[in-house]
Amino acid sequence: MIEDFRDLSGIQLDALKEIGNIGAGNAATALAVMTQDRIDMSVPQVGIMPFDKVAELVGGPDIPVVGVYFQVTGSANSNILFILSIEKAVLLAELLMGLPPSHGNSLGDMEMSAVAEAGNIISGTYLNALAMFTQMTLIPSVPAVGVDMAGALLDGVLARYGEIGDYVLVLENMFKKGDLDVIGHLFLIPEPGALDSILTALGVNY
Repeated sequence: MIEDFRDLSGIQLDALKEIGNIGAGNAATALAVMTQDRIDMSVPQVGIMPFDKVAELVGGPDIPVVGVYFQVTGSANSNILFILSIEKAVLLAELLMGLPPSHGNSLGDMEMSAVAEAGNIISGTYLNALAMFTQMTLIPSVPAVGVDMAGALLDGVLARYGEIGDYVLVLENMFKKGDLDVIGHLFLIPEPGALDSILTALGVNY
């Protein structure tokens, strides 16, 4: 039985990366439809890290970030967290709304809505790809969006949904439009037993 992401083999990681590739491709298509313009997404970089190191990946616990959070229920209860720095969140919102880059650091209601929709699309396409490969039922909640210091935001996730694994799967996505690029991180945080169920359904749990 796989207890946490540290126990994954290369083949198991490759299977999860392939799902990420398909999800990214579908997300790029969906974002292009949303913006009526081409949005490129790079092949996601997939990795494993302790949950308590997540804040460091986005610059440290005191860095202001935007987080889009989903609880996933069904065959493998999990959590998904999409995190961007404030600067990158503003740039992504402007990119999606067809606005010139302002290099600002303030998010209004429209920008927050655009970031939430991007998080919704990326998480949804990843879950759809995972469900297609595993034949599992994976139902995301309505997204919750927050702006806070990275450490405080992650502490809030723990306080609200304490029963999660110590390690998370990280998919680093890069959005590109012309010379503009935005990096965002998608974290899959399975509840106890969920990772084992996913790998078993993928046929790579050995």
